[in-house]
Amino acid sequence: MKYRTYSLAIPLLSLVLSACMVGEAYIPEEDDLPPPMSEAALSNNGRTAFNYFVAKGLTQIQAAGIVGNLMQESSLMPTAVQPGGPGRGVAQWSVGGRFNTGSKSLTAFANARGLNKWALSTQLDFIWYELATVGGYGLSELRAATTINTAVTVFQNKYEICGACAQGKRVQYANEALAQFGTTSGGGTGTGTGGGTTPDTSCYSGTLEKDVPENTCVESMFDGLWYQCSDGEWVDRWSDPEACIAQYPL
Repeated sequence: MKYRTYSLAIPLLSLVLSACMVGEAYIPEEDDLPPPMSEAALSNNGRTAFNYFVAKGLTQIQAAGIVGNLMQESSLMPTAVQPGGPGRGVAQWSVGGRFNTGSKSLTAFANARGLNKWALSTQLDFIWYELATVGGYGLSELRAATTINTAVTVFQNKYEICGACAQGKRVQYANEALAQFGTTSGGGTGTGTGGGTTPDTSCYSGTLEKDVPENTCVESMFDGLWYQCSDGEWVDRWSDPEACIAQYPL
C-alpha cells in the first residue's frame, strides 16, 4: 500500500478525516509529522538507497530487494505518513514502536547522533543499524540471496514484517530498481552477484526538473535554501567542502 506524505502545514481536520478512513483513528503528535518539503525530498531516492546498500557491501540484487520493499512501503519518501495509522518514514516504522519508542528506535538513533530523523540519509543509516548492529532482521539471509525474489522475500519477512505485503509489487519494484540503477546481466531474477560497478553520484533536482552532476549547487524553489549534490544526494550547501561546479540561483 502506498502512503502519502504530510507536512506540518496540513490542517488538523484533514488528519482527522484521513484517520477515519483507514482503521482505528490515530491523531499523531506534532513531533510525529515531517517538516515541509525541501530540495532533498525530491532527489532520486531510489538510486540513493540502491547506491547506499551497494556501498555497504551488498550485491546489486540484494540492494534492489531492499529498494523494492521500500518503494512498496512508502514510495521511498522519508516523510511518508500512513493515513490513519502509525507508519512513518521509508520503512513505515510504527509510532509507539520502532519509530519513536525505546533506546533502539529511529528517534533515539537520530537524537543520539544529532541527526534529522526525517532525512533519507538518517533513515538509511538506521536501516543498516538495525540490520547490522541490532540484529535479528535477516542480514545473513539477505547476504545469501542470489535472486530478486529471495532478496525481496527476506527483507519483507525479516525486516518489514508486514501484514498485507503485496509481494508481487515489491518484486516488480525491485526488478525496476535493478534495471535502472544496476548493471547486472541476465535479468532481475538471475543468480549473478551484480557487483563491481561505480555508484551514480548525480542528483535529481526538483527545482531544475533534471539530473545534475555531483557538486552542482541549487537554490531550492521549495524552501529558498542552497543545496549541493554530494555522493548522489542533496546536502546543505555549506556542509560540503567541495567547490560548486555550477550554481543555480532562483
